[in-house]
Amino acid sequence: METIGAPGAGIAVALENLFPPLPSEVILPLAGFTASRGSFTIVEAIFWTTLGSVVGALALYGIGAALGRNRMRRIAAKLPLVQVQDVDRTEAWFERHGYKAVFFGRMIPIFRSMISIPAGVERMHLGLFTLLTLAGSLLWNSLFVGAGFLLGENWHVVEEYAGIFQTIVIVVVVVAVVWWVIKRIRTLRRRDAESA
Repeated sequence: METIGAPGAGIAVALENLFPPLPSEVILPLAGFTASRGSFTIVEAIFWTTLGSVVGALALYGIGAALGRNRMRRIAAKLPLVQVQDVDRTEAWFERHGYKAVFFGRMIPIFRSMISIPAGVERMHLGLFTLLTLAGSLLWNSLFVGAGFLLGENWHVVEEYAGIFQTIVIVVVVVAVVWWVIKRIRTLRRRDAESA
């Protein structure tokens, strides 16, 4: 972190949006710890990491916008267990809750990266998307950079607690996906039995 500096931390966070295995829960507190040692200021750490978050989110937004609704429907029609109506329901949900999803999604592992794609597909107003991403990222990054700054040599404690939170999120997502797959298979079997 001392070698790459605050701009390097920002680049790492931007890449984390595109490659989630690079965890911001490690990058951010480490940037805070490095700031506490005087390599750069905490304000620089927060500025650059937040800029990185916004740039990474805009790249994913662009991918979603390039993908578009029609292509998304064609992809959904070819996926097993997925129906075009699922895309329609997701779009309707995003239309109602998209602003909250973008803001709060910046603070949830996994969703932090992925929420930008449906925002792009739905062509959420770019200025508003950027503002919500900036606000959510600034809050999240300030919390983790500040924790690393205050904990100093013990900055890794933040990673441990963030890891617990991430594990909970992953378990909830896996349970939800399994429940959805089971429900969909039962629905398809019932339809097949009725048509037979």
